[in-house]
Amino acid sequence: MELTSKQRAQLRAMANPLEPILHIGKGDIGENLIQQADEALEARELIKCRVLETSLLNAREAADALAPAVRAEVVQVIGTKFVLYRQSHKKEKADRIVLVPNRKK
Repeated sequence: MELTSKQRAQLRAMANPLEPILHIGKGDIGENLIQQADEALEARELIKCRVLETSLLNAREAADALAPAVRAEVVQVIGTKFVLYRQSHKKEKADRIVLVPNRKK
């Protein structure tokens, strides 16, 4: 699912107050981190991650590597932080994030 600029802006606003829940360090992106990100996305749909100074990757490289591994969209990359979004399939429909509709014709 490709996000529109309005949907991306909506998700950026929602992610602003969030604290990073995943930290990528010198261990880089391994199976354990992918599993944690997958579980967090299923529970929250929108997560913020931080790349530590000890990592060999920068935030853009980490986001581009992690997003396809967990089937998520990169919403934003700023400095050492990035935001990922994936719609949950297990949450009740009323509890899911409702994105602004795509108005492309």
